[in-house]
Amino acid sequence: MIDETSVDLDAYLARIGMTAPVAPDIGTLRALIAAHTASIPFENLDPFLGVPVAIDLASVQRKLVGRNRGGYCFEQNRLFGDVLRRIGFDVTDLAARVLWGQPEDTITARSHMVLKVGLEGRTWLVDVGFGGRTPTAPLDFTADIEQATPHEAFRLIRPGDGDWRLQIGIEDAWRTLYRFDLQPQFFIDYRVSNYWTSTNPESKFVTSLTVARAAPGRRLTLNNREFAVRAIGGATERRVLRDAGEIRAVLEREFLIRLPDHPDLDRKLVERI
Repeated sequence: MIDETSVDLDAYLARIGMTAPVAPDIGTLRALIAAHTASIPFENLDPFLGVPVAIDLASVQRKLVGRNRGGYCFEQNRLFGDVLRRIGFDVTDLAARVLWGQPEDTITARSHMVLKVGLEGRTWLVDVGFGGRTPTAPLDFTADIEQATPHEAFRLIRPGDGDWRLQIGIEDAWRTLYRFDLQPQFFIDYRVSNYWTSTNPESKFVTSLTVARAAPGRRLTLNNREFAVRAIGGATERRVLRDAGEIRAVLEREFLIRLPDHPDLDRKLVERI
């Protein structure tokens, strides 16, 4: 559904360190998701700094691939969806209503981009852009079955309202991340949602810093000054970063981000506690 612009597949594969041949098969899909989520972090530095977020393919490639930055869902899944199309996958763009931390019956805006991938007679949910809870494997569109990933278990459910819900298994419970239907979305739909998400003064992406990366065997997150490393199946280590220098070091070394040259970066990094 997204406008046709060529994706630089070789540059993308080099960015995520993928050297194996790629083809429209389940093995490639699994490998791409694992490599992407380990290499390209979720981050909202641009809206946090008041920088416009462009989601046309040229801008997304320039930022996430060429400048070694990360991004949030409209950038991450925009890039990943076009990479999959370039390889030969059948991809449909969808939109979800985020329910993380909300009551199950809350009606939120369609502010999250996800992908539906058709492959070998089966259908898969793919999402490389949900921050610290991003699924690190494709999820089969079969309701009520636990599905393992390299990190947590996930499941898709379909209650009586007709929408699908994605849930993550953590702390001995299933917790809903978002709800969605299968109505295809167009680029203009994401432009509207992206503009609200990246500019509205009530948006958490404008008011707070959120960074995440799914490294092998662990998840790394940064929420304002709190840096956490959660071992899969183990304990979580947390520490509060003291100053802009510590935050910069973590962003560069742990999240692999080439920081933007912005005059307000240090001030913004330390003003949120």
